[in-house]
Amino acid sequence: MRITVLQGSPNRDGSTAMLVDEFVRGAEESGHSCDVIHVCGMDVSPCTGCVACGYEGPCSIDDDNGTIRSKILSSDMLVFATPLYYFGMTSQLKAVIDRFCSYNSSISNRNLRSALISVAWNSDDWTFEALTAHYRTLVRYLNLRDEGMMLGGGCGTPSMTGSSRYPKMAYEFGKRL
Repeated sequence: MRITVLQGSPNRDGSTAMLVDEFVRGAEESGHSCDVIHVCGMDVSPCTGCVACGYEGPCSIDDDNGTIRSKILSSDMLVFATPLYYFGMTSQLKAVIDRFCSYNSSISNRNLRSALISVAWNSDDWTFEALTAHYRTLVRYLNLRDEGMMLGGGCGTPSMTGSSRYPKMAYEFGKRL
């Protein structure tokens, strides 16, 4: 299986990256191929709503979105990875998702598997509610097959995350695919 991970953290060595690395290690040990796209290092402009794409065509904005589009449409699984920023995903990952409008049908028709990986400083039981609601809406709208969510509460720093149970859980999540 070909897995594309949209890694939405601006911190390449942070807690999100740690869990993504472990997820990828497990998935690759199980024979899957993984591409991690660090969206924060890419040139992706926000959607302008011009609808020049007709909701299923080339986007009028010339940036790195075409590369992301190609990776997603050649994948079998799409993983959204983000630290929790004010109870949602990072703006960089959101910009990538907003640009899906130019290829919604192509994504929906692929019936991709999907997963969510997220970390947060806070570990209250309600911490991830808004993010998981957004993810579930994407799953439904894009006809994705949810494989699960890896939500690491209390992972405010890499040292907190490294000493938690979440790296092992992320590895096992990737391994069981």
